[in-house]
Amino acid sequence: MLSERQMEFCDESRWDFSGLRAVFLNCTLKRSPELSHTEGLIDISKTIMEANHVHVDVLRPVDHRIAFGVWGDMTGHGWEADDWPAIYGRVREANILVLGSPVWLGEKSSVCTQVVERLYANSSELNEHGQYAYYGKVGGCLITGNEDGAKHCAMNILYSLQHLGYVIPPQADAAWVGEAGPGPSYLDEGSGGPENDFTNRNTTFMTWNLLHLARMLHEGGGVPAHGNQRSKWDAGCRFDFVNPDYR
Repeated sequence: MLSERQMEFCDESRWDFSGLRAVFLNCTLKRSPELSHTEGLIDISKTIMEANHVHVDVLRPVDHRIAFGVWGDMTGHGWEADDWPAIYGRVREANILVLGSPVWLGEKSSVCTQVVERLYANSSELNEHGQYAYYGKVGGCLITGNEDGAKHCAMNILYSLQHLGYVIPPQADAAWVGEAGPGPSYLDEGSGGPENDFTNRNTTFMTWNLLHLARMLHEGGGVPAHGNQRSKWDAGCRFDFVNPDYR
């Protein structure tokens, strides 16, 4: 799966990433075991992480019964079943979250939109420091398609993740898109996708940037807990905030 140069990067690593956990949510529209081109790109990043002793989970949300809505558990809001709480439990345990999505009509998939909405539903929960739930975790995204829109999708996904509390490292996205119009997808024979140096480079850089920043945050105890604690704000602490007096 990895090129000779990618394996050299893994072999030359002097950092210890053991103990880190990563979750890839593949927001394909295809249920398992149907071939997912997005998962083909995910596999590159996953393999690099596993070569560096990171525990990796890859899930297809479309394989699960995920309710629509912006509550953490929708079974109390008119839905008979909701698999999201179990998925969120794995996301909450992970240091790294990567959302993968195909491009449809220039946008991320409908499944990816639903996942972001459900991540948003849990974002108001607090961690052990009184910060929002996703503080101290890092996020990235991978995009595939045979139409334009990869950067637009990445922009939307990465903005959403940082707004929810994730830390976004440099070069936190990678993508492959084929020629405009109907044509081969990433894993199709003759697409050139798996051999594309630009995509392979960006996917590799994204993965290492996620690993480095996740390790730094993990070893440093997360984002420093001062000036950003919802629990203390609610208790009356204002962290040097002074309301301007315009009278």
